[in-house]
Amino acid sequence: MDYNLDTLAPLGIDIDTGLDYTRAEDKYISALQRYYKAYDKNSSSAENFYSAKDWDNYTIIVHSLKSNSKMIGALSLSTEFEKLEMASRNGETSIIESNHSSTMSMYKKVIEGLKPIGEMSAVKPADEIDADEARKVANELLEALDDFDDEVSSELARKLSGYPFRITQRDKLSEATELISDFMYDDAAEIIKEIIPGIE
Repeated sequence: MDYNLDTLAPLGIDIDTGLDYTRAEDKYISALQRYYKAYDKNSSSAENFYSAKDWDNYTIIVHSLKSNSKMIGALSLSTEFEKLEMASRNGETSIIESNHSSTMSMYKKVIEGLKPIGEMSAVKPADEIDADEARKVANELLEALDDFDDEVSSELARKLSGYPFRITQRDKLSEATELISDFMYDDAAEIIKEIIPGIE
């Protein structure tokens, strides 16, 4: 890897948290690159929903930014997005108006600091799978669960973990994997059905 992760700390990024969520350095760098590349789209959406006072969609975008920031270890930024999310859910527009601009500036500063890693050659972890492959694996997993096939189900769940899920879906997949090891196939299948829409 040609990147020194220590340069992330001054950006307020907790590397250990990011590595805990992504489980490997190459996966972490890949997550940082995706976070960087999604900035234009996400910041534009947040600003547009804020200007339009479209609080339903604003809640969705700041929730996503909260989760994604947490996953890369940008914990302070994640906390600020969480404040906006809670205020939006509760209709507390004065809190949003007081904090939106400063949070978006903080977001931009993190992105600017991530530029060296964001613009280097894309890092694709060896076991990472794309959306098409993930959907195929998820459907095969549902079939294996329906057949009560423990060995195949466990292997497919491991393969599905190669898709770069968001935190919530990743946690649900871990829960499903534990259920498979406890032979609770129906419960595991329900969770897999819940996370399939998150494959995009």
